[in-house]
Amino acid sequence: MRRGVGSALSVVAVVLVLFGRSLANDHTDYYEWDVAYMKASPLGVEQEVIGINKQFPGPLINSTTNYNVIINVQNDLDEPLLFTWDGVQQRRNSWQDGVLGTTCPIPAGWNWTYNFQVKDQIGSLFYFPTINFQRASGGFGGLTINNRIVIPVPFGQPDGDITIFIGDWYNQNHKELRKLLDDGKDLPMPDGVLMNGKGPYRYNTTLVPAGIDYETLNVHPGKTYRIRVHNVGVSTSLNFRIQDHKMLLVETEGSYTVQTNYTDLDIHVGQSYSFLVTMNQNASSDYYIVASARFVNESIWRRVTGVSILHYSNSKGKAKGPLPLPPNDEFDKTMSMNQARSIRWNVSAGAARPNPQGSFKYGQIEVTQLYVIKNMPPVSIHGKRRTTLNGISYSPPNTPLRLADEFHKKGVYTLDFPTKPLTGPPRIGRSIINGTYRGFMEIILQNNDTKVQSYHLDGYAFFVVGMDYGEWSESSRGTYNKWDGVARATTQVFPGAWTAILVSLDNVGIWNLRTVNLDTWYLGQEVYIKVVNPEDIEGKTELPLPDNALFCGLLQDKQKAQAVHFHRSSAVVNFGIGNLLILVLFMVVTVVFHLP
Repeated sequence: MRRGVGSALSVVAVVLVLFGRSLANDHTDYYEWDVAYMKASPLGVEQEVIGINKQFPGPLINSTTNYNVIINVQNDLDEPLLFTWDGVQQRRNSWQDGVLGTTCPIPAGWNWTYNFQVKDQIGSLFYFPTINFQRASGGFGGLTINNRIVIPVPFGQPDGDITIFIGDWYNQNHKELRKLLDDGKDLPMPDGVLMNGKGPYRYNTTLVPAGIDYETLNVHPGKTYRIRVHNVGVSTSLNFRIQDHKMLLVETEGSYTVQTNYTDLDIHVGQSYSFLVTMNQNASSDYYIVASARFVNESIWRRVTGVSILHYSNSKGKAKGPLPLPPNDEFDKTMSMNQARSIRWNVSAGAARPNPQGSFKYGQIEVTQLYVIKNMPPVSIHGKRRTTLNGISYSPPNTPLRLADEFHKKGVYTLDFPTKPLTGPPRIGRSIINGTYRGFMEIILQNNDTKVQSYHLDGYAFFVVGMDYGEWSESSRGTYNKWDGVARATTQVFPGAWTAILVSLDNVGIWNLRTVNLDTWYLGQEVYIKVVNPEDIEGKTELPLPDNALFCGLLQDKQKAQAVHFHRSSAVVNFGIGNLLILVLFMVVTVVFHLP
């Protein structure tokens, strides 16, 4: 065989081995990511941010119900890295969840491939790095899961789809911010609010310096757009609004909602919503899009306001005048709570399946486990500033919990997380919740801190059935919404208040329940829920350990050194089957026609 042809066939063989299991499935989305630092100046100050394929924010994952998603991650940071896919339920597959309880981090300079299915899901979600406070420097992006064509959507086809990331932002990078926390200090006031990684439009020459790049959304008059909004910030609740436009809420984190018009909506850290917005104004000028901090002194926080521009194709001029007003009372949390209560599940709509969302009558299911989980303001434990849940500040072990179970390593954690707050002094621990497989768990999230806390549960959508001020008690169940409480993965808990959620524990694995506020999460405000099927002796209710699993901690000796691999081009972003075959053909032709 001629040398060039032999080389070509060797390349083809390698590619087919790497991607062979995907060729048999037409419904697989491939992504190739290079995660590295890049320079950006979102607020006019140059800093290092975390980019993906030299993009900040990262590329959009645009998939469809039941598709497989394969994401090959090259970690070109100077520290370990993990990604979580916030809201993806990872059915039977906590191995791909991307948190320290299930997965060893990807070492600096290494490569690892995530492989999961967006099983029976739709909706507006996002991804981000979970360790080392990295989300404060970027690394986040959108994850949209579309309905299959055969499943009707409860609204007309929009004329366009727009994703917006809002979030508080610091000119200090994530390493500097986590050092502040390690030194026992609070985070300062943010330096601004970004929209899609860009700073504010210069609506005020005093508050906004010149030369800042801002986001512009280009739209056409009379058209309706689906606008997906994600709060990817560090710890600030934001009020989102579009000047002179109503926002019809239609979906949140994988659930279709009762369609309600809002002039503004409070979006708390980690939450995602999608709205239908019709461009029905006269376009005498551009319009402001605003995200401003909630429950703070507006006069002090005025410079911490995100502003971008809605630009009609027939606009006659730039946006001008004052910003659209925020809610009347900047400290009024009751109005915000009532707004949250108004978000209801659309029980007559189907989502990933053709049956209505309300076919699962959660209000008629008997609760089998109750956990009252209380957080407190930061405390000092052994001279270190920590946060707690039920008096326990979680400290991740070097060996992931799920990996320790797989290899029968004892002593990594304890299965005794208290069902209610401890009465003794707070302590650091690795205590987790023993969930009953196919049980129905009621979790009361009680916030005794002074700031709104958002909580997220991996592996599930839970039902938000109640929230109120004061201490939760058994009689509080009388206020529960037992019919159309929205199903989602992230909920807010107001200070001095509680939020009640219900979750059906039908997904085997070890799953993270955490505050999404980065500062309190970093200091220990999280716990894991272990769900095991005791009758599963053949591994049918959980996928096996991935072939490419990383090992660390007590299992470090199992880890093999990673072979040198070729540096992937950031231009290769999304491989479909057709693109893969074209690439193989191109490589063959290139070699054959360049023979010596």
